[in-house]
Amino acid sequence: MTTHGFPETNVFFRKLTSRLRVIERGEGCWLYDADGNAFLDACGGAFVANLGHGVAEIADAMAAQARRLAYVNGTAFSHDAVEELSAELAALAPGDLDRVYPLSSGSDAVEAALKLARQYWLETGRARKHKIIALAPAYHGNTLLALSASAREHYRTLYRDWLVEVVRIPAPYAYRCACGGVPPYCPACSGAALEEAIIREDPETVAAFIAEPVGGSSTGASVPPPDYFRRVRQICDRHDVLFIADEVLVGAGRTGTWSALEPSGVVPDVMVLGKGIAGGYAPLAAVMAPTRIAQVFARGSGGLNHAQTFSHHPVLCAAGVATIRYLRAHGLVERCAALGPVLERRLARLRDLPYVGDVRGRGLLAAVELVEDRETRAPFAREAHVAERLTAAALDAGLVVWPNVGHADGMRGDLVMLAPPFVITEEEIDMIGDRLEAAIEAVLPTPRGASRAGVPAQ
Repeated sequence: MTTHGFPETNVFFRKLTSRLRVIERGEGCWLYDADGNAFLDACGGAFVANLGHGVAEIADAMAAQARRLAYVNGTAFSHDAVEELSAELAALAPGDLDRVYPLSSGSDAVEAALKLARQYWLETGRARKHKIIALAPAYHGNTLLALSASAREHYRTLYRDWLVEVVRIPAPYAYRCACGGVPPYCPACSGAALEEAIIREDPETVAAFIAEPVGGSSTGASVPPPDYFRRVRQICDRHDVLFIADEVLVGAGRTGTWSALEPSGVVPDVMVLGKGIAGGYAPLAAVMAPTRIAQVFARGSGGLNHAQTFSHHPVLCAAGVATIRYLRAHGLVERCAALGPVLERRLARLRDLPYVGDVRGRGLLAAVELVEDRETRAPFAREAHVAERLTAAALDAGLVVWPNVGHADGMRGDLVMLAPPFVITEEEIDMIGDRLEAAIEAVLPTPRGASRAGVPAQ
């Protein structure tokens, strides 16, 4: 029931103008609503459900932990679950990232990581180092410091007076940059833009550079050139800038390796994890740093000054331990890597549609970018709400996808993201392609007299 478009419910939803479907249960890659309708979850909710829905082992592990110990304050006690989670994550992390600070959301963890960078330089006696450099487009969360680092204007506008200044450089976004991601690379894709910004700002004032190793929703799974993060690592080392890898969305196996940085062989100074490390069964995130950084805090103020009631939470940590062990026991990260090319091949057929500008991704993370003109790559007017309408049409077809807007110029740009659970089958991947194709044709039908590839019919 709704009253003048306002749903009659006590829930303060994120969107208040429509009644949401009530999902009663999930199983594998499927969600089932109260009316018996089935929806293929092609984006894992919000890029979270990497194990699939309804995995009893995770629920059982959480229940067992809650019965044994539900909560203790992380400043007063340790417990088995946080020790086990930290050991599991340290064993999987690249390089020397061996210290784990568990939190309960990706935004919170990004906030903590940025605070860590500032506190680190203060404790080493270099108080001038306070500036953050971030990419544009980019998204790192909705808490105020994380939102400051994000380049998502439709989120930032309301809170602009509360945000801190962040230095921005262009993201290595091949579809929309000057070089198209092909050598010789432009400054954005080569990493030169980062060094130019550090020198311009004065290296003695720059604390950290934060980036997603593979583009998240803000650049639609855009994959940087192979040498990009190797160059970033060298630049950060040269100028004493901490490199923070935001792997909240793209880590935990989503791009076919546990860390999205693995293919480049690069180790960041700080890594942020979330979403998939507990598979959606609990709100869990983590900041990872090496002992060499933690020791600076131990010798100085005594610890990271980021207090949260539910950090190091036993039940959340137990969910993370069970998720990581389930991923390993069932070879799901390897399965994600193997099925990535299958998803890529099926989605490549969407390029025949006249308004599909690009299809890209890595592993089981992919995006389809929609444009009004494929030759010029001109985006649709924002008032057309193409991404939102396409998402609604896909849902009507029984397919859940994730929309994103604003990546083209800060306001305009339409794409949908796909991030299915790692347990998806090849048949279900075909269903994703078929249903998404039908939804695109419903919202953006091929013009009369044009072929599917956008070439005038003979």
